[in-house]
Amino acid sequence: MSTTIEGPDGKHRCRWSDAAPDFLAYHDTEWGFPVADDHRLFEKLCLESFQSGLSWRTILTKRENFRAAFNNFDYDKVATFTDQNVERLLQNAGIVRHRGKIEAVINNAKRAQEIVAREGSLAAYLWGYEPDADQLGTPQTVSISATSIALSKDLKKQGWKFVGPTTVFAFMQAMGLINDHAGGCAIRTEVERAREVFQRPQR
Repeated sequence: MSTTIEGPDGKHRCRWSDAAPDFLAYHDTEWGFPVADDHRLFEKLCLESFQSGLSWRTILTKRENFRAAFNNFDYDKVATFTDQNVERLLQNAGIVRHRGKIEAVINNAKRAQEIVAREGSLAAYLWGYEPDADQLGTPQTVSISATSIALSKDLKKQGWKFVGPTTVFAFMQAMGLINDHAGGCAIRTEVERAREVFQRPQR
């Protein structure tokens, strides 16, 4: 089966972009484009953690609800959440009501603060795991990599939760640490151009 599909404008895109109506805009304007903003990075990693065991469509549909529930993923604010906040969020039908994942976001917010204090920014830490081009295989053929295993291991060592290597690999795809758009996808070239001019955060 081809890894691309013809879009409404005649351009070929990653096949998954046609799986749901709201996927096209996400695929064309966000997925794979490099991100350096700490709050956006924290959001993406948290949402990938929530997605574990569920469909990405479920998470994307609820994304604005997640943002409202977690103060736009400002980790300094989320780090102050208490057990009362957890109980409140468990009653929020607009998000995924999974106690372990909700508590993980709060825990991970505190761990993010520690990384920022040590590295200067969350972005500087995460972009330090950008793999060399020669380490990348054919796009969309794997759901885990040596880099995602290494990053997952280091995050867990620092106390992060719900950051297994598959979740981390999906995060790497989403935030542009790798360009995993299919070879024949029209957006792959746009992402590559964005990566060429992107200023990698420095530790």
